[in-house]
Amino acid sequence: MTLPLDLIWAVTGLLLTIGGTLLPAAIASPVWFWGGGSMRLYALGVSYQIGAVFLVACVGGKNAAALSQIAYLALGLIGFEVFTNGGGWAYIQQPTFGYLLGFVPAAWMCGWLAFRAKPQIELLLLSCLVGLGIIHLAGLSYLSIFYGLGWADATSLSWTAAILHYSVTQLPAQGAIACAASVFAFCLRRVLLY
Repeated sequence: MTLPLDLIWAVTGLLLTIGGTLLPAAIASPVWFWGGGSMRLYALGVSYQIGAVFLVACVGGKNAAALSQIAYLALGLIGFEVFTNGGGWAYIQQPTFGYLLGFVPAAWMCGWLAFRAKPQIELLLLSCLVGLGIIHLAGLSYLSIFYGLGWADATSLSWTAAILHYSVTQLPAQGAIACAASVFAFCLRRVLLY
């Protein structure tokens, strides 16, 4: 991609990531369960933040995706409250900060894999799942450092409970979001002809 296009997608990715952080993810009930004519939404317990990372990577490419996540981290660390629990330099002492750090390599790798061949849903889904694995690997590594440095206070979860809470229980919902992002990215790339 060209530099202007990379920058457009990087800004789009930054805005989508900020917006996705604020928007709780939900799925709609299937049509055959609408009996009374009303659709029900079921909360997934996560936000669309990861979906935004993957969508920009699959449509905008590796450079735009990585730039958008570097900008997201920079905005949060200089004090803008764009992270889930606020912002500022002290956020590095949050147990979830490692997952945010994982956004940069995950976005780059997802974007790199997504453009290795013509767009196929399977390839885009694989690139999103690889990105999800990188995010969780970075998050789990950071949790180990977080607990190793003694940053966890007496009210914090134990190390195993933190792994369960921040990774294991989040994976199914984040996997569903990765699926949705890959389908949406496939459709967008067809419409945009690349």
